[in-house]
Amino acid sequence: MGSAQPDASPPHFDGQGALTREFLLARGHCCESGCRNCPYGFDAHARVTHPLRLISLCPSNTEIAEALGLGPSLVGVDDWSDWPPALVDRLPRLGPDLDIDVDAIEGLTPDLVLASLSVPGMETNVAELERRGLPHLVLDPHSLDDLWLDIARVGAVTGTSSRARDVIAELRQRVAHVQTRVAAVTRRPRLYWEWWPKPLFAPGERNWLTELSSLAGGVSITAHLPGDAVQPTPDEVLALAPDFVLLVWTGVAREKVRPDVVKKRPGWDRLEALQCDRLLVLEEGLYCRPSPRLIDGLEELAAILHPHCFEKKDR
Repeated sequence: MGSAQPDASPPHFDGQGALTREFLLARGHCCESGCRNCPYGFDAHARVTHPLRLISLCPSNTEIAEALGLGPSLVGVDDWSDWPPALVDRLPRLGPDLDIDVDAIEGLTPDLVLASLSVPGMETNVAELERRGLPHLVLDPHSLDDLWLDIARVGAVTGTSSRARDVIAELRQRVAHVQTRVAAVTRRPRLYWEWWPKPLFAPGERNWLTELSSLAGGVSITAHLPGDAVQPTPDEVLALAPDFVLLVWTGVAREKVRPDVVKKRPGWDRLEALQCDRLLVLEEGLYCRPSPRLIDGLEELAAILHPHCFEKKDR
């Protein structure tokens, strides 16, 4: 959370991570007429009188906000937020992840900015939010447990903790369902996830795709490499002999991904994955963003790897 604030401003957050009553009063969101059902848990002398003004600076944050029913509170998003289209297409765009227009953010007078560190270099955005004293929450999940915690944090800040608990419980139940279905598999396919084609980028040990691969009954061939994003060479991937090559080029629409680029790599025609048509282009929005939609991706992946474990109604 941001800590740099003008001396005359009330504190943005309380000890439980929620926006303070004093801050909301200063922004005109609370009154003194009383409200028994205040979503912030304040006493009977304050209530929220109109929706918060939220800004999201990356697609996964936008999707978390939507899952918590906060879509109507969004007043601006980054250039790459694309889901759900009916929501984001009506909102002002504030620039790409590494070139956010902080002047535009300030002009939208947000009550809270959902910032991110999901892309190296986004620290600059956070530093500028802090310098200007704009209230913000920084999300940087690397695992499903991190995602559950961040959903809960956004819920605490925005008065949607009950909704957050329901969302997390439902997502956990879906994960458990997948785990139950693949529990008895004896062969775990080896997966090569490709985030970018030149130079190669893939998920490392610290990334959620390593965890998703395991939960779906597979194993990422780059799981042993330390870090979040790693850069294997084409020869290293070839030597690791993946059973599936899964293309999820970050920021590239599925229909614009070019499998022919992969097929032309020297020696890759020897890969069983390519010989058996297991070179797949998947929707990067279901795999490259730490949002609730990762569980859609998990379910899809498990059904691809182990179709015999899933009835048609489960797909």
